[in-house]
Amino acid sequence: MDAVDVVQHFNAAINDHDLTELASLMTDDHTLVDIEGGTVIGKQACIEAWRGFFAAFADYRNVFTDLAVRDEVVSVSGYSLSSRPEFAGPALWSARVTGELVGEWRVYTDSPEARRELGLPPGGLV
Repeated sequence: MDAVDVVQHFNAAINDHDLTELASLMTDDHTLVDIEGGTVIGKQACIEAWRGFFAAFADYRNVFTDLAVRDEVVSVSGYSLSSRPEFAGPALWSARVTGELVGEWRVYTDSPEARRELGLPPGGLV
C-alpha cells in the first residue's frame, strides 16, 4: 500500500467511524492536530479523541478532491460534511505516513497560505 492508499484508508475509517480500523492505521506515537492547533499525542489518546468526536458528530464525513505527495507527507484538499455548520465546508489535511501507518493527521483551514505550505494547487472551495 502506498502513502496515498494509506491516507485514503485512514479517511475511510474516519467516514465509517471505525475506531478499530483507524487504530490499526496509527503509529504508536500518532499525533492528531485539529484545525485550531489543538494537539493529541499517542495512539490511545487519539483513539479516545476520535471516540468522543464521533459520538458528538455522528454524521461527520470527509470528501477528498485533490491529493499531493511530498516525501512522507500526503496533502489533501476537499471538504467535510456535517449537520453542524462549524464542521462542514472546505478543509485541508496532511498526513505524515511511515510505511503503512499514519504518524500525524492534521486539519487546516482551506486558505491560499495553507495550500502553498502543503503544495496543493491554488483555488479550492474557498
